[in-house]
Amino acid sequence: MAFPSRVQGSGTSGGQTQAIVGDVSASVTATGSVAGDAAAVSAVVTRVATAAAGTGVKIPTAEVGAMMVVRNDGANALTVYPQTGGTINGGASDSIAAGKAHLFFGTSATAWVTLDGA
Repeated sequence: MAFPSRVQGSGTSGGQTQAIVGDVSASVTATGSVAGDAAAVSAVVTRVATAAAGTGVKIPTAEVGAMMVVRNDGANALTVYPQTGGTINGGASDSIAAGKAHLFFGTSATAWVTLDGA
């Protein structure tokens, strides 16, 4: 993964740098209790600041080679849903404990797998 300062230091514009490196959403609030009403997220790095019990976020459609991080800084476990027809680790959702993060890897047009961490 590239550092934005290094990409821009090579003469790349800010917009192009964001397209290469990715964006950050630093203060998301989880919503809903099912995939259909969960908060949609699209940033490459998402920090969920508030997660009430039973709430979640819905990540973008998987793409082969795509990577994204979701960190749960809320007080409760966070449910992460794939898009309709998609899976996370072969299932219908993923759970991230409070204070933890998962790195999502797109392995097909419908499948995400995770690396779970602190």
